[in-house]
Amino acid sequence: MPDDQQLLESWRRGDEDAGERLFEHYYEGLARFFRSKAGDGAADLIQRTFLILLETKSRMREGTSFHCYLYGIARNVLYEHYRGKRRDGERFQPDENSVEDLGPTPTTLMAQAQETRLLLQALRHIPLESQLILELYYWEQMTAKEIADVLEVPEGTARTRIRRAKQLLEAQLEALADTPQLLQSTVTDLDSWAQHLRTALKPR
Repeated sequence: MPDDQQLLESWRRGDEDAGERLFEHYYEGLARFFRSKAGDGAADLIQRTFLILLETKSRMREGTSFHCYLYGIARNVLYEHYRGKRRDGERFQPDENSVEDLGPTPTTLMAQAQETRLLLQALRHIPLESQLILELYYWEQMTAKEIADVLEVPEGTARTRIRRAKQLLEAQLEALADTPQLLQSTVTDLDSWAQHLRTALKPR
């Protein structure tokens, strides 16, 4: 079976079946990635990500997996999306601006458990770069090395950013929780609630 890089090269040479296989394999993850940050605009951003993947002539850096390469493109697409929404004179700074800062994002997501709703709300209140890092860490099960590849930074820098993102998330959970009991329930089983939220964001 050809690997993802071979499928990409075949797609760029005109093999539509290869492109369809890549799309089917990665669609769910990208839908989750964009939906939590761009709401109902996710479909357009997925299409743009695959279009750039097809058209770009740059190759993956040595040692970088296709998975990380694709999410690096998705990250750039997301940031361009938000830069386009800024008014004249307003700068988009992903290490400072959160999804909530950037304006309302329509979404049809209906999280059932209180902990899941709290986690989604807290993620949307931390800087977008930190939200992205945590979603790659919890939902895509990326290692610090893989996240470093997506961000194009050294692994040590990625580890520092993961640690800082967790601290920012916990601070937001504390600020937004209605009761100490809800905060305790969410924080003590954060991995599990992150997986619940991952499932809630799965495309229908």
